[in-house]
Amino acid sequence: MHPLLIALAAAYGAAAGLLVPRAAYRLAVEPEEDRRATCPDGHLITGVARGWLGLARCPAVAPAALVPAAPAPVGPPPVACRAYGPARTAAPLVTAAACALLAAAAGPRPELAVWLLLVPVAVLLGTVDAAVHRLPDVLTLPAAGATAALLGAAALLPGHGGTWTGALLGGLGLAGGYFVLFLIRPDGLGFGDVKLALTLGTALGWYGWGVLFLGAFAGFVLGSVYGIGMMIVRRAGRKSAMPFGPFMALGALLGLLLGAYGVS
Repeated sequence: MHPLLIALAAAYGAAAGLLVPRAAYRLAVEPEEDRRATCPDGHLITGVARGWLGLARCPAVAPAALVPAAPAPVGPPPVACRAYGPARTAAPLVTAAACALLAAAAGPRPELAVWLLLVPVAVLLGTVDAAVHRLPDVLTLPAAGATAALLGAAALLPGHGGTWTGALLGGLGLAGGYFVLFLIRPDGLGFGDVKLALTLGTALGWYGWGVLFLGAFAGFVLGSVYGIGMMIVRRAGRKSAMPFGPFMALGALLGLLLGAYGVS
């Protein structure tokens, strides 16, 4: 165990998780819609990176002062915007917990840096998928390329616990498997899931085919349990759409934990 490393990873995860809700809110739109430019209270989203980086709140400025089309506010200007959904609290906690667990499992290996960079992206994708049942290409495709490139760099450093060849084959293998499932039943699996599988397969393949299988299988089991639970409480039917991205990511996390512990 490396207590300091775990604590630093958890602190990083919490800080990165604070940036998730705003980006998720802006991306959580239907494919034909523009990305949101105003917050839930009507304030124009501005700031670092054209407003993409920042906390899920805005300054105490009335909506009418920033967006002429917005109705005039009643009473004094708001002190801060209301929460951007439950992600405002959940995202930092989930990201911190995942980063801490990965740091405990992987230790000071080079691939840990890749996992820590990947976690906030996975949480962001899961948040968007849970909201609108889609995984934006602007995240899935760059994440796949970045994961492969960073693991290639990690493979050049001493002390790494996996193989780059395994990572590349794992990405292609899992994405190929998801693509077949997509062709068989396109109404039950989105093409965004296929693209996410490319990233997660690359990460899982780093530790070998056994870890890849376990991580992929865990995602299906978790998704099935969720779907059955929703049907039991009558909040969904057999043909109801459900976000599968969060369960894919959670299954991959479990696989990476097992893989990292296995090479300890």
